[in-house]
Amino acid sequence: MEPDCADNSVVLCRSCDLVIRKRALPSGVRALCPRCDTTLYDTPYCSINGMLALCLTAVLFFFPANVMPVLELHFLGSVRTTTIIEGAMAVSNQGYWIVGIAVLISAVIAPGLLILSVLSQILIIKYRLKSPFFRQILKRLLSYQSLLGQLSMLEIYMISILVSVFQLSDFADIYLGMGTFCFTMLFLVMLFLQREYNLEHMWSVLDE
Repeated sequence: MEPDCADNSVVLCRSCDLVIRKRALPSGVRALCPRCDTTLYDTPYCSINGMLALCLTAVLFFFPANVMPVLELHFLGSVRTTTIIEGAMAVSNQGYWIVGIAVLISAVIAPGLLILSVLSQILIIKYRLKSPFFRQILKRLLSYQSLLGQLSMLEIYMISILVSVFQLSDFADIYLGMGTFCFTMLFLVMLFLQREYNLEHMWSVLDE
């Protein structure tokens, strides 16, 4: 009998195609295929307190990353600074409003909603808010989690900043402000948070 593709309790070895039923693993342990020793899966999610610390750190860096200047441009005696939001608005004012909206969503709105979503999930689980109201909120947040993860693309904007600095360095003096530091730290914290977060594990907590 072939395994149900929608069954998240089984995993298929990518090397020898052996079907293996998933089991809970201790933190930091990997599951290996008993036939070929290929790594099947590990425990990417950390403790609730660990994810809570990452969420609070992301909140700490989120506001200065979007409010403080990320670039300071010195050209022919003039000094110009820009934030991420101002950059998106400037692109929209030049007629590329689709690009401006995309930047605003992927670099500001979606990451903010993603942080708030994970933070709300963690608080509901940590303080065992089991009333039907909070269970419905948790279920709704989990259903939109994948979409928010796909819309949040801080890495693309981070690469864009680095490419812009490299291209403009021959024509003007470029200085990276505190906003750049906060945005870089936000990117790193979000990277770790998305790695440690496990949607299947959160759904299993809801089922319990």
